[in-house]
Amino acid sequence: MAELTFWTGTMDAGKSTLALQTNHNHAARGRVGRLYTSHDRAGVATVSSRLGLTAEAHEVTPEFDFWRTTVDALTQGARIDYFVCDEAQFYTRDQIDDLAKIVDELQIDIFCFGILTDFRTRLFEGSARLVELADRTEVLQVEALCWCGKRATHNARTEDGVMITEGEVIVVGDVDVPTDEPTVVSYEVLCRQHHRRGLTAARARAVSLAPDPLPFG
Repeated sequence: MAELTFWTGTMDAGKSTLALQTNHNHAARGRVGRLYTSHDRAGVATVSSRLGLTAEAHEVTPEFDFWRTTVDALTQGARIDYFVCDEAQFYTRDQIDDLAKIVDELQIDIFCFGILTDFRTRLFEGSARLVELADRTEVLQVEALCWCGKRATHNARTEDGVMITEGEVIVVGDVDVPTDEPTVVSYEVLCRQHHRRGLTAARARAVSLAPDPLPFG
């Protein structure tokens, strides 16, 4: 029986790496699949891993119709055994519903990979619907770490090292940009405590380098 599986974790947990590995493993066994993504940091229609792996993919825009595209392909004689869907947090609720329908009605395995919550700690639309519908939801075992060394559980958006909590939900950036260099947008994974405090690695360094307060009183 086909299944809808959702793999989730914070940024830097290896979701895209696992997505590419999953696609490779199934293709190596002679299965025919399709690779999908949305808003990848490497550009349009590309799945990229921070380890340097990349693969061409189909870009999922808000208007993309999974059901119609799949039915049309099968009607024209295409073989499809599975989907690998990276950055699934950016998919719409209706698109996730279509993925579930494809699993149930067309018996195509679907493997989704994505982040649960945005920089405001709120569930992404696509991820919320996947949690509701997936046959299995798995948390990646590779733990991303906060600058303090604790397990990172939250994704923070920063501008020049300063954490921000307002703005557009979808803004492409990465965690690889050094926080001590000016940048428009970058991201950082933090533990819950430091996300609550808005204490990024750059701010922590600034505080540690600040002179001791004068002993007044």
